[in-house]
Parts: sequence; structure tokens; C-alpha cells
Amino acid sequence: MVDVAIVGAGPYGLSVAAHLRRSGVPFRIFGRPMDSWLSHMPKGMMLKSDGFASTIDDPEQSFTLKQFCSERGIPYADTGIPVRLDTFISFGMAFKEKFLPDLENKLVTGIDQLSDGFQLTLEDGEKVKARRVVLAVGITHFAYLPTGLAQLPDKFVSHSFQHTDLEPQRGRRVVVLGAGASAIDLAGLLHEAGAKVQLVARRTALAFHGKPDPNRQRSLWQRLRHPSSGLGPGLRSRIYSDAPHWFHRLPKRWRLAIVRKHLGPSGGWFAKEMVVGKIPLLLGYTLDRAEVEGDHVRQSLRAADGSKHAIEADHVICATGYRPDVDRLKFLSSQLRTKLKTIDGSPVLSLDFESSVPGLYFVGVAAANSFGPLMRFAYGAGYTARNITRALTKGRAYSKASVSNPSVVGVAE
Repeated sequence: MVDVAIVGAGPYGLSVAAHLRRSGVPFRIFGRPMDSWLSHMPKGMMLKSDGFASTIDDPEQSFTLKQFCSERGIPYADTGIPVRLDTFISFGMAFKEKFLPDLENKLVTGIDQLSDGFQLTLEDGEKVKARRVVLAVGITHFAYLPTGLAQLPDKFVSHSFQHTDLEPQRGRRVVVLGAGASAIDLAGLLHEAGAKVQLVARRTALAFHGKPDPNRQRSLWQRLRHPSSGLGPGLRSRIYSDAPHWFHRLPKRWRLAIVRKHLGPSGGWFAKEMVVGKIPLLLGYTLDRAEVEGDHVRQSLRAADGSKHAIEADHVICATGYRPDVDRLKFLSSQLRTKLKTIDGSPVLSLDFESSVPGLYFVGVAAANSFGPLMRFAYGAGYTARNITRALTKGRAYSKASVSNPSVVGVAE
């Protein structure tokens, strides 16, 4: 029986594994490395997060994105130069090779609870027993489709996470629903790929981050009033970035409201020129209904003043975000899912990231309702990895292991 099994190999899973290795905790990690980024985001995309905040965390912070870019001659700045998707993916793969070459590129298809831990079933049929399990499953299980579109055939409707290669959309009429970074980026990239794009959103105006100016000198008052943080500028963002443990202590209704409202839909500053003035924007419209008519989708839209508008498209892409819901994690046994205490679909977690099922931990976006907006971004991986490692080693003594040498496996002393 292994001490810890980590399910998921994105920024959170890789960071947790690197920290556990440094602490000597025996573990196995399963998953497709950087899969959410590699297989579920459009080629050519750039990250909205600044360079310093686009991180995967090792315990010594000896291998950062800045160092990776420097070694490979890739343009980099803490702020002001957008991080390309392919750069971040390459960084994740290099991190995996440096710290976790023994990562097992296998999917976990089932998790059942045992009297002394858990049993994981892998896609090749192997059974693995673990005392504790860390779920770092990312966002792809939680894609949200609006009710009016979810029942239409896949030929006509999809979620943004299903689109990596946009070339098949060339020449097609495509409607993108949403006002956030995913919608704006996707609409701009579809236009560049030769699709006939329209962007439809309930918001009456698109919001974009301001372009940072590294040469601008800010006064002391400006730095105090709008401090920088891993979530962007602003006092609240700084608090949510630096003190997720205090966020955890807030009343439930406050936490849910903050996670829902803080950092509303907005695009990166670099995406504005890709969209504004380039593609039709139907802003301030809500989808009333959608139906298939022959070989296209007809959508009826309603404005705030009650006026209506109809549009047709060959395909509708919903860039409508993600809603964590443990019931959608079908690889968890029904027994486990029934035992999990949840708030608004997300697991209720302790300060140690442990769920109501002892030994089962959740990290990443599934932990946002407990620890705040930080958990929706890669920047939260460092805080998570440090704290969950502290929790998993509590009361146990392990031999310290070399982070870069997976052959050194810690054992309880």
C-alpha cells in the first residue's frame, strides 16, 4: 500500500508531488501531464496571468518559469510580456522531467474506499491501494453548458474546453457564448483561423485588464491602495492571494459570494486588439432558446429592454466556464460521493484540504469555495503544495528525499 496517491498531473498535482518528494513521503502520481492545457485549450492562446504568477512550485523554488525561459531564450518578464500557452506547457513538461520522471501517464478510472484507505483502478486494469488520496483533477470534469443548449446534439454545440485545433472551423459560422478570457481568446483565435465568428454575451460591455507598464513609477499611496498580487492588482486580490487560510474562516455565504463575484469575466489586455473592431459583438443579450433547423442552429436572444434578436450558426461554442460538482467525478464510487459533504457542489474542506471523507483531499478549482479565488489559478499551487505536505507529514517521520532524484524514496522512521 502506497502512502499517498495523487490523481492529476497539472500545476497542482505536479507541485504537490514535488513537495511530497522533498519531504520523503512515498507516493505515486497518475495522469496525463499538463493535460488541461495541452488538450483543452486553443493553440495560440496566451495566459491572462502575469509571468511571475504562472507557476508550478518546487519546494526550493529552484526551477521557475523565469529560469526556464532564460535557459531557452524565450522572451519573459514578470509583467508586461504575455506567457504563451505552448511556453507554459513546455515548462510543465520540463518540470515533470526534472522532478517527477516516474509520473505514471495513466488515467484513474475508479476510486473506492477501503477500511484502511482507498483502492484506485487504473485504465490498464491495475489496482493500487493508498492510505490517502489527493485529487488534483483540474477543470475538465466541470465544464458548464447553459440549459438551453446542453440538450442539443454535439454536432451543433460544444464547450470551449473541447477546442484545441481551430482549423476545422475555418469558413464556418461560429457563435461563441461568454464574456470571459476563454470566450474572448477563442473568438479572436477563431477569427484568425478563418471562421465567421460572432461573440454573444449577457454583459453590456467587454472588460479587459490594463496593460502593465514596467517603467511606470507608482507612488506609495498607489502601491498601498492597489498592491500587486498573483491575482492581479488590488487590495482585495492581494488579501485573497496571500491569506487563503483566513478566507477559509469567513462565513459560508461570504465565501461563496466572493468566489462567484471576485475577478469577474475579463480578457487579457493583449486580446482586445484581436476582437474589438474585428468581429461582431452582440452584447447585453441573453439566450432564450436554441433549436436545430436543418444543418444549423437558430438562437433566439433577448436584450435587457425586452427586444429580441435571432442569429444562425453552423456551431455554437459555450465559453461559459466551469462549475465544480463532485457528482460529476464519476470515477469516485457512488459510496464515496454520497459521503462527501458539499457546499454548492464543491467539497467542504478542512484547513488541511481534507474532505469529510478522512484521507481524501481536494486541490485546485474544487477547493475554491473553501480557500477562495486563488484556487482557480496556477499561482495557488505553491500555497496548496506547502500546506497539504505539512498536513500529510503531520505526526509522521520521513527520511528527507532529493527532489530531483526519484530513486530516493522516504520511509517512515
